[in-house]
Amino acid sequence: MTTIIAFILVFGLLVFVHELGHLIFAKRAGMLAREFAIGFGPKIFSWMKNETLYTIRLLPIGGYVRVAGEDPEIVELKPGHHIGLEFNDKQEVTKIIVNNKSKHPYARVIEVESADLDHSLMIYGYEIGEEERLSFPVHEKAMYVMDETETQIAPYNRQFASKNKRQRAMQLFAGPMMNFLLALVLFFILALIQGVPADNAAVGTVQDGSAAQEAGIQSGDEITAIDGTPVQTWDEFTSIVRENPDKELEATIVRDGQEQQLMMTPALVENGDQKIGQIGVTLAMEKSFLGAIPYTFKQTWEFGTMIITNLGQLITGQLSIDALSGPVGIYDATDQVVKTGFINLIQWTALLSVNLGIVNLVPLPALDGGRLLFIGVEALRGRPVEPQKEAVVHFIGFALLMLLMIVVTWNDIQRLFL
Repeated sequence: MTTIIAFILVFGLLVFVHELGHLIFAKRAGMLAREFAIGFGPKIFSWMKNETLYTIRLLPIGGYVRVAGEDPEIVELKPGHHIGLEFNDKQEVTKIIVNNKSKHPYARVIEVESADLDHSLMIYGYEIGEEERLSFPVHEKAMYVMDETETQIAPYNRQFASKNKRQRAMQLFAGPMMNFLLALVLFFILALIQGVPADNAAVGTVQDGSAAQEAGIQSGDEITAIDGTPVQTWDEFTSIVRENPDKELEATIVRDGQEQQLMMTPALVENGDQKIGQIGVTLAMEKSFLGAIPYTFKQTWEFGTMIITNLGQLITGQLSIDALSGPVGIYDATDQVVKTGFINLIQWTALLSVNLGIVNLVPLPALDGGRLLFIGVEALRGRPVEPQKEAVVHFIGFALLMLLMIVVTWNDIQRLFL
């Protein structure tokens, strides 16, 4: 149960932050955000606020923000349609009753001749049985009513395509950007809780029964040299230890301002096909508010470069598709992390957030990076790609991504049960 709760909270947080970025910048640009969804599939519950329908859906495998103009409009008024109209005090149409007109006895029923709900916001038509052509101005926030469900119209100035390239690009980039910001916040919290690694080779903890304890090394000691070779960083120290298993080494340490020499013999440990030395110590952590700031950026950068390297290896074939994990694999990994404590869960969430941000920027159709690529093509050629062609590319890309998700999930299941 603990793992299930942790997985829902972690995955929900990542998706919520990502989609919140899209939502905030859509609204800042004046776009009509029809829906903000966490999950896919059937709605569990929903509520309406400030033009946007907020929904929690059954399948916790992602989320989306549905912006007007990204998909074909829900209702199209065609010549010959009979519709009902309701008006405000200014005689502007506020509701367009598409069906079930009998449930709206005060609606004015007309036969549509033509309608422009993108630019002029006008409906032209005739009273039933009359020949006089009438015109009806439409309020910019009028509602379609179909099957007693109301949906706000989307004039062109509220649609995604009406905004300039900078606004559209920012709305797409905002999701990954928010994931990077979340990672920074989580790494900063980690730094405040557990501190940041010391700049020098200072010992934090000493494992009971370890080679370090037998040599007399204590918490707080600073390693300054090994066998006369100066040591300035923890990496330099651990590198020498790893390369010298079962070999006696002279460690020069500083304790309480006094320099001492201690003899230690790193234990031989098998690490895959390698045999390395270990002495059983950890790096000292220092709690510093100012020091936490560069640490958060360094950690985010290091995790980011690692993920990009793995993606590059995947593309070049150096890394097999079997190495990928989907929701099932992430759940299993989360289960392992939860057992190691809350601190590691925060770090795991930060890593996933960086990963989600980078993967979404990969220039593949249906991903944010693929849509940003189309805006880049538009900037180069001076005009946008035809919406129909772009939609086909994104549809094919989405289908391929779903196929990849099925393959990855199947591999995850096989790893768990086979």
